[in-house]
Amino acid sequence: MTHLDLSAPVEDLAKALVDMPSVSGNEDRIADAVERALTGHAHLDVVRLGNSIVARTHLGRAQRVAIAGHLDTVPITGNVPGWWSPEGELVGRGSVDMKAGIAVQLSLAAALTAPRRDVTWIFYDQEEVEAERNGLGRLARERPDLIRADFAVLCEPTQGVIEGGCNGTLRAEVTVHGVASHSARAWKGVNAIHGAAPLLAALAAHQPEDVEVDGLVFREGLNAVGIRGGIAGNVIPDACTVTINYRFSPRWELDAAKARVERFVHEAFAAAPEPAGGRRVSLVWTDESAAARPGLDVPLSREFVAAVAATGVAEPRAKQGWTDVARFGSLGIPAVNYGPGDPELAHHDDERCPVEEIRLCRAGLEEWLTSRGGS
Repeated sequence: MTHLDLSAPVEDLAKALVDMPSVSGNEDRIADAVERALTGHAHLDVVRLGNSIVARTHLGRAQRVAIAGHLDTVPITGNVPGWWSPEGELVGRGSVDMKAGIAVQLSLAAALTAPRRDVTWIFYDQEEVEAERNGLGRLARERPDLIRADFAVLCEPTQGVIEGGCNGTLRAEVTVHGVASHSARAWKGVNAIHGAAPLLAALAAHQPEDVEVDGLVFREGLNAVGIRGGIAGNVIPDACTVTINYRFSPRWELDAAKARVERFVHEAFAAAPEPAGGRRVSLVWTDESAAARPGLDVPLSREFVAAVAATGVAEPRAKQGWTDVARFGSLGIPAVNYGPGDPELAHHDDERCPVEEIRLCRAGLEEWLTSRGGS
């Protein structure tokens, strides 16, 4: 049985969490430990749904905020247990994504018995896998009452800088259909791989756009991320499928983003001569996640920005990837990302998080949750 000491220095708590393997789908041990550690605190009402834990204060405050993080990690590659680098960093799987952030949550959940805002602390499972398994999504579907709030902070790694909103993501499979024939008589067939050339050329020429939304700049991108086709070395291929990934800004709702991709594909082929035998193209969506607006225009968010600025951290910036702030946004809850660790090191075999960032994020959240502004 693993014991978590929530009164320990926050960096030591982060190390204890890193030392506890919790690859997606195998969070039982860490969820058990988190539940046990939180249940011992009288000011928290603790509820468990699967391997997701929700701990709430009920102090009758005028506002409720949710602070969330995921318990799981990508697979381990010889980097558990964790260790300390000579530079003062916690090294190991999950140190960045996102057990340092979880440690900040747990430390504050235990210590803040009378915050100025009621707090819902959310620890959920299976974030690193397909969307239908996501623990926060399951909470939203099955117990939305547990996560209802006026504002939310997701403790994803941001180097201690507030990152507003997130880009959305779409994946589509575009299949060019041809006619198979023996390659010795290629003129009898229609080569589908050759037929995909106009789409590949258009994608290669595409320039990413910078889009400003509510004062933050998001960078969009449209790329081929996969291609497959071919039957045998002596057969003209009758199909070629190009997988496209579109990372889109919060300017676009999901349907509008889809329409942009569909228009791009249509125009790519329309601009190219039609091959002999004609052209047939189909598009199938394989993944879709909405973007989230920055969430910086509500009073609670402005107060949070002010509290974090007091720690000497840079101004808020846009979140360029997709995160679960979009799930909060879909529930009408403004949300931002804020946590220790460099997001560019997430999932690296040598991911590492500076101890000072862990302490800094704890201080920023504590200042916001205990300050009198907006209470």
